[in-house]
This record gives sequence, structure tokens and C-alpha cells, in this order.
Amino acid sequence: MIISRTPYRLSLFGGGADYPAWFQSRETKLISAAMANYSNIYVKPLPPFFDHKHRITYAEIEKVNTVEEINHPSVRACLQYLQINDGISITHDGDLPARSGIGSSSSFTVGLLNALYTSKGIKKNPYELAMEAINVEQNIIGESVGVQDQLMAAHGGIKVLELSGANIKVHDLKISDGYVDDLESHIMLGFSGISRLSEVQAKKQVDSIKQGKSNKTLEDIQRLTAFAIQAFESESSLSEIGLFLQQQWELKRTLTDSVSSDNINSIYDAAIKAGAYGGKLMGAGGGGFFMFLAPPDSHQKIKNALKQINVWIPFKFDYEGSKIIMR
Repeated sequence: MIISRTPYRLSLFGGGADYPAWFQSRETKLISAAMANYSNIYVKPLPPFFDHKHRITYAEIEKVNTVEEINHPSVRACLQYLQINDGISITHDGDLPARSGIGSSSSFTVGLLNALYTSKGIKKNPYELAMEAINVEQNIIGESVGVQDQLMAAHGGIKVLELSGANIKVHDLKISDGYVDDLESHIMLGFSGISRLSEVQAKKQVDSIKQGKSNKTLEDIQRLTAFAIQAFESESSLSEIGLFLQQQWELKRTLTDSVSSDNINSIYDAAIKAGAYGGKLMGAGGGGFFMFLAPPDSHQKIKNALKQINVWIPFKFDYEGSKIIMR
């Protein structure tokens, strides 16, 4: 059996600008990180003892005889892409819920490719793994996805992503270990309880980009991201970083009419009133996880103020990216 462990993504600054429709003709930067919460994929051969050839286990269980019959789009596409037709069992177990703004579908694809390549005796570096996952999701499945989720799932760490046309570069955010520890201790993750289809949210944002409706907002977000990179690398106070997050959220929620809602806005405003420096709704919006930046001694007060959020996730960064933990 082969087991891959792949982190989910925590977008910090620049989200919404990682769609090819935007960065194909513009130099773009994002700050993104990986969380120590994982998508776990188990892959093993399935011997011919059953009335089915392939078994795929996730929220559903599929038992099929051909790859083409598989309903799960990423599993079907990855097996077709790697031309794997031998009997196989694939099982997914995620630490956090899907459809919650943490890039879970891309973590799944990166982790599955990593496990399948390992089963073929092939080693891929993080950049290759990310780029192949992007190709599978954008070109084979045909999803309206960006590129930061796959890059962070494969690399791990806290990164600056530089996107321009076909050029995609990944660099470490240059901050000290002590500053990272302080940042980590300030981050709160709370689940809104609202799940949403990221493909629906993402398509709205891509359509808005293509129609030119969100250009001004994304340009403003990019300017804010440049300031945030400078603030991080000069190790500015986290209250200043939080202010940038708050300004970014004000911009982000205007990208489409479904990014936020009265309920989401009320939760966010209550967190700020209770002591959070800033924050955002993860992913393309509409639901999922909230991320707040707040001094540790305010965390309990914020939790008490947000009765709508009954699940809080202890936060740690991941620095390994997609990893084979058993073979």
C-alpha cells in the first residue's frame, strides 16, 4: 500500500488573482501557506477476486470495471492521464471537510498523482507535481480553478507565488522562525458550517475577470499584496498585517455578489469587534472556513462572541508539502 499525505492551503494575500484569465497578461503575486491538516490518499492494487476491477472510496463508494465509469472527476482524470488500467483501490480520508475554501480538491489531485507516480516507481519534485495537477484540473477535467492550491499542496511552507503568463515561480516568504511562530499563534480557523461548490464560486470570478468587471478590484488587491510582502519581510507588527487583511476582505467581497452575505458579514464584524486584527473567508467565498488574525489572549473572547461558529481548528503550518508516508 502507498499512502500520500498532502496539506490544505491557507491563502493570505492575493487570492482571486491566480486564475489564468488574470495572470496570463499581468505580473501577479500572492502570499499563500500550507496548513498541517491533510488529505490522505491510500492506493493499492486490487486483485481480480471481485465482480469489479476498481474500487474508489471517498464520501461515496464506487465499484466499477473501467476507468471511464468512475464518477469522481479527479480519480478518473488522473488514472487516464497516467494510463493506469490495472485493478486499483483508492481511498481518501481528509482531516477537514471538502467544499470549505481550503483547496481540498487540489490537495486531493496532488496527493493522488504523488501516490500513483510512486506506484509506478517515478519520483516527481514538488513543482512538477503541482504543474501536472494544474494541467489535470484545468485541461483534462476542465474546472475553473486557479494555481495556488496545487502549488501550496505540493510545496508546503509559506510562499510568495509569482505568476506571469506561462511563468510560475515559487519562493519562500523571507521571515524569521520567531516571526513565523508569532504569526502561527495569532491565526484562528473557524468553520462557518456552510459548504459550497468551489467550482461555482470560481466560475463566477473567472467570468467577472473575462468581462473586465473585477479588474479594478484585483489591481487594488495586487497593490495591497505588494505592501503585505514588504510588511511581512520587514517583520512589521501583526496588527499591521491584520489591517491589510481587513482591507483585502473589504475588496474581495465585492468581486462577485456571492462572495459574502449578511450572515458572513455579521460574523466577520463581530470578530473584529471582539479583538481580531483582521481576517477573511477562505477560498472563493460563499462559505467554508473563516481565518482571523488576533492576539492569542483575545482568542477565547472572539470564540465567545461568535456563537455561530462551533468548530475551531488548532492551527499549525506545514513545511513538507505532499509526502509519501508509506510505501
